[in-house]
Amino acid sequence: MIYVTRLDGSTLVVNADLIETVEHTADTVITLLDGKKLVVKTTVEAVVESVIAYRQAIARGPLRQSDSPPLHSVSAAIHPDTEPTPFRPREAH
Repeated sequence: MIYVTRLDGSTLVVNADLIETVEHTADTVITLLDGKKLVVKTTVEAVVESVIAYRQAIARGPLRQSDSPPLHSVSAAIHPDTEPTPFRPREAH
């Protein structure tokens, strides 16, 4: 879902998956897959950026940083009796 601004200044939420085309006339016209047209103040560039951001968020999936254990905890779970080994780059030969 993306947010766009109508000509009267109100906010409209549009399902980005239903957008077929976005064109610039005197205003921005969003055409949906069913043929419905939405005339909005939001620029074509802003609509495109919003759709791209939406699709990237979907592709990444849910991000839950608070649910992710720190890496040293994972290492400790695999080798509970050893301290985690710090990363060392390979030496050039």
